[in-house]
Amino acid sequence: MTQPPSQQPPQGGFGAPQQPPQGIPQPPQGPPQTPPPAQPPTQPGYGYPQAPGRPPGQAPGYGYPQQPGQQPGPYGQQQPGPYAQQPGPYAQQPGPYGQQPGPYGQQPGPYGQQPVQGYPQQQYPGAPAPGGPGGGASKRKPAIIIGAAAAALLVIGGGIFVATSGGDDEKKPVAKESGDAKPSVSPSVNEGDGNGDGEGRGADDDLNAGRKAGEAKVLWLQKNDIDLPRNGSDVYGPWVAGDTIVKGMYRSISGYSVADGKQKWTLKLPADLCAAPAQPTTNGKIVIGVKNGTTDKADCADLQMLDLATGKAGWKKSIKQNGTWDFLSDISLAISGDTVTVGRTGNSNAYRVSDGKELFGKPSGNCQPFAFAGGSKLIAASSCRTDDVDNPQHQIQQLDPNTGRAMWTYRPKRGWEIDKVYSVSPLVVSLKKDKEWSILALKENGTLRTGITSDKGDKFAPDCGSAFAIFGKSLDGCTGVAADANTFYMATAPDSSGSGRTNKVVAFDLNTGKSKWKAAAPAERTVKPLRMEGVNVLLYVETAYEKGGGIATLAPTGGAPRMLLQHPASASEIERGFYSTKVLYSGGRSFIASGRVSARNDKEELETKTMMAFGN
Repeated sequence: MTQPPSQQPPQGGFGAPQQPPQGIPQPPQGPPQTPPPAQPPTQPGYGYPQAPGRPPGQAPGYGYPQQPGQQPGPYGQQQPGPYAQQPGPYAQQPGPYGQQPGPYGQQPGPYGQQPVQGYPQQQYPGAPAPGGPGGGASKRKPAIIIGAAAAALLVIGGGIFVATSGGDDEKKPVAKESGDAKPSVSPSVNEGDGNGDGEGRGADDDLNAGRKAGEAKVLWLQKNDIDLPRNGSDVYGPWVAGDTIVKGMYRSISGYSVADGKQKWTLKLPADLCAAPAQPTTNGKIVIGVKNGTTDKADCADLQMLDLATGKAGWKKSIKQNGTWDFLSDISLAISGDTVTVGRTGNSNAYRVSDGKELFGKPSGNCQPFAFAGGSKLIAASSCRTDDVDNPQHQIQQLDPNTGRAMWTYRPKRGWEIDKVYSVSPLVVSLKKDKEWSILALKENGTLRTGITSDKGDKFAPDCGSAFAIFGKSLDGCTGVAADANTFYMATAPDSSGSGRTNKVVAFDLNTGKSKWKAAAPAERTVKPLRMEGVNVLLYVETAYEKGGGIATLAPTGGAPRMLLQHPASASEIERGFYSTKVLYSGGRSFIASGRVSARNDKEELETKTMMAFGN
């Protein structure tokens, strides 16, 4: 296991993430304030630096993703009341509810993920930490989801919110209609029909030996074969392109057969993989971020395009830097159509995926995009320069992916920051302000559609991965949420008050903001929405003690989940052991992957299980 050089603290006043209380997810951090005006742009050279030999690996940077344990609370109404007398995201008057006491005891983590033994002490996603304080619960009626995203999962208050779009500064239109790297093969999978070693099993044991009628097969199981830095490495992906599943980690990105897990290709990178979009283009192309060096001073400043099906590398270039204050230590990437956007605080660029041509860069004016959400639409979140850094002004826009032209602009009230985009079509957005949290839906023309209202006692914890970044922040890629044309679906946080941990899915009407129905998870199980599957919600049914996980669907009318793929109980211990689990369902197969790989020593590192597949 390679040893990293000592890390330097990040600039701009940001420190390493604090250790969260045990089982309590941390709130997503907002982007730092807009830096001073940019200097005349400079153009760095293109191409990757040469990296002779294998230099010492780097420890991961600050700001690893945490799973936000957020909670609902009320929108600001035009009457005095308790939520610390904070105004709602759009209201002009202080909100209706007083600030509630702090976090509620040692709540379990959002989706029951188990840490890998020997995981480093730094608190990366899902890692355990000491317990926290307790508090009381609100006893009021339904409330718009604005919660204390601070530490624990709080119980909501009540109230209804009448929204207005507030904003200052610019008078802009509002709500207008609108290379040369070579792939190689290096198998890293236990071959055969599910053969492989698991926790407490011999190397020759068959994971399907105890499979019961109706259960899917373990198609294959992979172990790590990459020598990682001492603190391990994040995993990017997985993505599916045809019959290939692809994931990246550290200084390589590899493709495997979806049928048997055999490695089809691997692309070695000259430095650390540091950014990737949530989804590729529809024809299986992707652009990843690679550091421009191997020292601890290297930035995430180089882009590499590749074909996920073949592993063939395409164009590569350095990101066009927009002046002295253009920080490239962290970036976020998003793809919409044939456009890849590069977001970071105060600056942005967009390139054509197919040939690398720059399509647009930093826009004029005080408002600058810091992150984008991709897919069927290109959504930009911007921060506007103000005279008060403690009272930010954000805005959200739909952009033309070919020109960067804003098709409409929506501004929440001052102080509210764009946090996440749960869905681009329909557009459902998460905002935050201090310890408050809000979810709203926008119409196709960018005007407010509704604010989401939750019922008393419901607690939510969407899993949004890379929530902590210093100068770059991903907007999309959340799980635990899904949306169709008229309904938004979100899983509640697990409840351990009964005989076992369980939760439910709540369906919200996007035209009224109110809950339509609630569907309980199977007994003693938890579920997590992944996306829509036709008219149904696709769910991951999480594994439990001696119970395998699985993939299920939930009808748009609610009811009981219908299992599509029941994972075998005989593999439940291994499935439960994946760290910061990523789940993908494609072509009738489900894939479970670790979101991060780490171990105490080289031997454990090579025994760490990284991905497994299930199918019939």
